Amino acid sequence: MYYRVILLLILGGAATQQAFSQNVLGQEVAITTAVPFLAISPDARHAALGDAGVATSPDANSAYWNAGKLVFIQNKYGASASYTPWLGKIVNDMSISYLTGFYKITREQAVSIALKYFDMGDITFREGPLISDISGEYNPRDFSFDATYSRMLSENLGIGLSGRYIYSNLTGTSATIDAKPGKSVAADVGIYYTKPLQWRRLSTLSLGASISNIGAKLTYTDNNNEDFLPTNFRVGTALTTELDPYNTITFVLDFNKLMVPSPPIRNDTSGVIISGRDPNRSLLNAMFSSFTDAPNGASEEFQEVMTSVGIEYWYNKTFAARLGYFNEARSKGNRKYMTIGLGFNKDRFGIDIAYLVPTAKREHPLAETLRFTLHFNINENPAAEESVTDNP
Repeated sequence: MYYRVILLLILGGAATQQAFSQNVLGQEVAITTAVPFLAISPDARHAALGDAGVATSPDANSAYWNAGKLVFIQNKYGASASYTPWLGKIVNDMSISYLTGFYKITREQAVSIALKYFDMGDITFREGPLISDISGEYNPRDFSFDATYSRMLSENLGIGLSGRYIYSNLTGTSATIDAKPGKSVAADVGIYYTKPLQWRRLSTLSLGASISNIGAKLTYTDNNNEDFLPTNFRVGTALTTELDPYNTITFVLDFNKLMVPSPPIRNDTSGVIISGRDPNRSLLNAMFSSFTDAPNGASEEFQEVMTSVGIEYWYNKTFAARLGYFNEARSKGNRKYMTIGLGFNKDRFGIDIAYLVPTAKREHPLAETLRFTLHFNINENPAAEESVTDNP
């Protein structure tokens, strides 16, 4: 039904960086972007860690979180499939699916591809309240296709680059709505560092940073009405400690900030900007100025930083338990939620499950929803070839 278009635009955006908050003048201060589905965690493992993952141990979903860590994966090749119900408390035909696979070319090179698909269910377009006023039905959807290359620069350092094609069709070809599919291309770049630490017990410290969705603006109408992609800067760390030969625990911490313009404060009558900067900027200008363009200065810039923390426990590399928390400033969307999850690995196969519990007084599209990820890996060592990282 037509009401679903409103749900898609409001509730759908509320799950990412598109929550609508207001400042003292009644104007939006939360950052909004196009295609927010790109910023939704695709897999259950990292969803259970409070959406943290830039420096976690590599797996089949590494390219989404940090392309630089993909090359450190130990398996020769593998694949992963994830499923996330969307707005499950309201409708039953919306979901996000994510399919990815990787291949270790050599010890120091790896590639992967991924497909992310957002199914927004069925919509009936009407020109009036009567059944005869139905003008058509449509299934809006978004999808992105990624290709990633990751390379090891040394025993401890890796970098990676991803290319992405984005397609978003919210209204189909209905004659009642003047819109067209939005299309764009984007890139991710990531760097990953991991180093064993000789403490009382064997520990590993990992650091990671990535910038995702660097790409051209997207429009559903014409070039005069364009929106930024959710270009995001993510930095974080992970500390893994082996408590004994059977028990391992990892502490994870991520910080995220959208590298898109902060909404300025405008005069209610004239629309003239009275504080902040004009958001109509070029891509590079918007990215680099996003750290200094908030109307209320540094205090508001810090409010735009989102924090994710998580703990992952493994028993005998077979059973996992995860706990996480995500925090966002009240004025920038007020997303605050706890996440929990379980994992199981046996030989080549594994499954992860995640569950989200909102802790703020606002609903979340993923509340009380189980998310699933299945993964498959072949534990073969890559062919030994000449490596620039090997010592002569």
